[in-house]
Amino acid sequence: MIPEDHPRYASLVAREKIADAVKSGIVVIEGASAHGRGEAFDYLLGERTTKSAARAERTAAAFLIRAARPVISVNGNTAALAAGEIGALARASGALVEVNLFHRTEERMQAITRHLEAHGVAVLQGAAERLLPLSHDRALCLREGIYAADVVLVPLEDGDRCSALVGMGKTVVAIDLNPLSRTARTATVTVVDELTRALPQITRSCEELGADEAAELVRRHDNARLLAEAVAAMQETLAHAVD
Repeated sequence: MIPEDHPRYASLVAREKIADAVKSGIVVIEGASAHGRGEAFDYLLGERTTKSAARAERTAAAFLIRAARPVISVNGNTAALAAGEIGALARASGALVEVNLFHRTEERMQAITRHLEAHGVAVLQGAAERLLPLSHDRALCLREGIYAADVVLVPLEDGDRCSALVGMGKTVVAIDLNPLSRTARTATVTVVDELTRALPQITRSCEELGADEAAELVRRHDNARLLAEAVAAMQETLAHAVD
């Protein structure tokens, strides 16, 4: 039982969700390690949504609502931490939701799908094909889902698939706490923020944005600037820590 007044409450709740999801087969043990790595970068952000992250979230929403075929790609960690938030964003943006895994088994695919559906998420299903130019099981996707998408939101992503999707001409929106990762530096839009902070902000922006503002956000988008500002925010946190 984690007391709500614990200074690390949100972090401890997230860890418990990941641990429970490992036990249920939704998250593989490697996913628990990945979660810890991301949490370390969140410390450097001061566990807050920075101004540049807020702008990135609004820009991400603009790309999603202007897309013809937006798709949200979900892995085990994303499902464990933010199933309800994924459902809310799918409804606000009109995006389809597809499960895509590196450590892929039929049992995990079914467990994640059931978990998402229990939280009100309509999950795209069908016969996956090896449609992405990758040598591992992230290449497996649905022809009417990720393969046909023009914009793909990839929370907690593998860098090689992000690169493959961009190489196929797709707009990729990534949520990644590490601004130095291959995913962050390859994506079209990188949101350097914690998943459960970022998703509601993107959803809210999808609901608020008008056509003119969305078009202007897309036109003015500069991902290199967003990444530089994220690194600067981390440097500022470190500087204050040693003052």
